[in-house]
Amino acid sequence: MSSTLTRYVARQFLMALMVTLLVVAALILLFDVIELLRQTARVQEATLSVLTRLALLRLPLVLQTALPFVFMAGAFVTFWRLVRSSELVVIRAAGMSVWQMLIPLFLLTLLLGAINVAVFNPVAAALFTQFERAGRTIGLGSDNPFSLSRGGMWLRESGEDGRYTVVHARNARQDARMLHLDEIMIMVVDDANRTIRRIDAPTGRLQGGRFILTDAVVSVPGRPPDRRAFMTVKTGLSIPKIEEKFAAPETISFWDLPSFIAFFESAGFSASAHRMHWHALVSSPVMLCAMILVAAVFGLGSSSRRGAWLARLAGAVVAGFVVYFFSQVTYTLGQSQTLPVVMAAWSPTAIAGFLGLALMFQLEDG
Repeated sequence: MSSTLTRYVARQFLMALMVTLLVVAALILLFDVIELLRQTARVQEATLSVLTRLALLRLPLVLQTALPFVFMAGAFVTFWRLVRSSELVVIRAAGMSVWQMLIPLFLLTLLLGAINVAVFNPVAAALFTQFERAGRTIGLGSDNPFSLSRGGMWLRESGEDGRYTVVHARNARQDARMLHLDEIMIMVVDDANRTIRRIDAPTGRLQGGRFILTDAVVSVPGRPPDRRAFMTVKTGLSIPKIEEKFAAPETISFWDLPSFIAFFESAGFSASAHRMHWHALVSSPVMLCAMILVAAVFGLGSSSRRGAWLARLAGAVVAGFVVYFFSQVTYTLGQSQTLPVVMAAWSPTAIAGFLGLALMFQLEDG
């Protein structure tokens, strides 16, 4: 296809994509603000301006989920305009096939998808982290009582009468149903942030709802240290609860995910959800191309009658939701390790792409 025609089709696609993106973003922002108003109806600090700012911080991350539908809708609008203005007829009459028109769109989509993964995904993750921090100030969400870094593991557990317990371990290793801890410190603090009791132990483990400590030293203000060869401390924490407190995969930058996965797996924890999310990000540019192909199946029709276009639009919407539903099912199966992570991440893209190719070959060349 000539460079002039390539630039024209690409420009039409970019314009439709931008309009679709703005419309979808406005709808998401509107419904998100309404939902935040409902959640914070009794909070005086939750003014409309504050909630709008919070919704804007969360908007880029939500748009990441809606991006395949945005590309499919943008491509569908582009094809509809080409057919309605008879420009597609002119393109075909010039001896050019639909494939020659789609290949530039695929290349442009791959480029935009790569930019989204490499640039906008880290920005969206950083903004969502700010959303979580700002949301806690008005009662949205809850404090994350778990932190695991190269400086050790920190746990925070709320108790009665405003008391809470802080647990720190220099090293943590998961083994079967047990969590081994080294250089443990357990501190009980009252509602005035005064230390009530502190326990130090060189080794211990978390098992069966208890911290089991060896060679522990119990320190209480105003009393001499009490040394114990063995002691247990009750806790409501467990390994599944701790794993649930990992940072959500969506809140971690694409570039930070590999080191995050390696570090947590080296500590013996399961990072299957984060590994699944990383593969989903890698496959997302190809998924966007598959959605362009789905839009082409329904959008490149010869009929310009209104009823035919409504039927095609309905078919494209149904196909998009089927792809989304299937991707969510495989995503869940990949997180639970029921399916291999690579298969779960790439199978929706592969199936949507191959089905779109088969239908396009039938419609265009059959």
